[in-house]
Amino acid sequence: MIERLQQYALLMRLHRPIGIFLLLWPTLWALWIAGSGYPNVLVTTVFILGVIIMRSAGCVINDYADRHIDPHVRRTRERPLAAGRVSESETLTLFVILCLLAFGLVLLLNILTIALSIIGVMLAATYPFMKRYTHWPQVYLGIAFGWAIPMAYAAQTGNVPMLAWGLFLINVLWTVAYDTMYAMADREEDLIIGVKSTAILFGNADKAIVAGLQISVLLLLLWIGKEINFGAFYYLGVFMAACLAIYQQFLIKNREPARCFQAFLNNHWFGAMIFAGIAVDYYWR
Repeated sequence: MIERLQQYALLMRLHRPIGIFLLLWPTLWALWIAGSGYPNVLVTTVFILGVIIMRSAGCVINDYADRHIDPHVRRTRERPLAAGRVSESETLTLFVILCLLAFGLVLLLNILTIALSIIGVMLAATYPFMKRYTHWPQVYLGIAFGWAIPMAYAAQTGNVPMLAWGLFLINVLWTVAYDTMYAMADREEDLIIGVKSTAILFGNADKAIVAGLQISVLLLLLWIGKEINFGAFYYLGVFMAACLAIYQQFLIKNREPARCFQAFLNNHWFGAMIFAGIAVDYYWR
């Protein structure tokens, strides 16, 4: 039993929490802004647990979708399903259980949040298949990850104002930027096995487009600050995030796979800086 649970934990990638953080930070941005710095404790707890569970579910269904691809990719061939340590039926069962757990948590919230959560599950379940049909799976991932933002607003305030959709757009653009860096690390193997990505689509313009996306994110974050009348702490957080974006451009300048992957991981701190600026600014008001 312990060995099976270990394999399930690996399948959910609990040993690699970067995806949890990249999903969590924008969710916390939305919760703190919607709650004017003091979000409801129950809502916050539900969303933090929901982020962990749904990111885990996303990893599980992703490995199921890629079960015929992962054995041929150096970075993924040792994943439990690809290596044959977990069966396809176990993988699907685990995915369903995780979705039911997440839905059980959402039932503690209001009707609008419950309705939005159904769309969220559909996005999570279908995202892994997008790379077979479009060069824009990173956009779809941004929508799937960003869907927690209107859900957070719905849970906290009972409605989804225009500002929430602004945060949603920021998250989509940010996700395309960092997941393109991730795809740049896998580009050569993806070309061989026929998987599509923005890194392949952008070609030699990849670094410039990623930079443009990062600049757009930072400008929209400045707009958010103006709309909410944030103070110096928030703008300090945005400044620190801008410094991290510059560092990420330095990492990807030669398109070395390991450095591109390092740039992707660095986005955890980008999201954290924005949240720190929001939280501290509200605290000192």
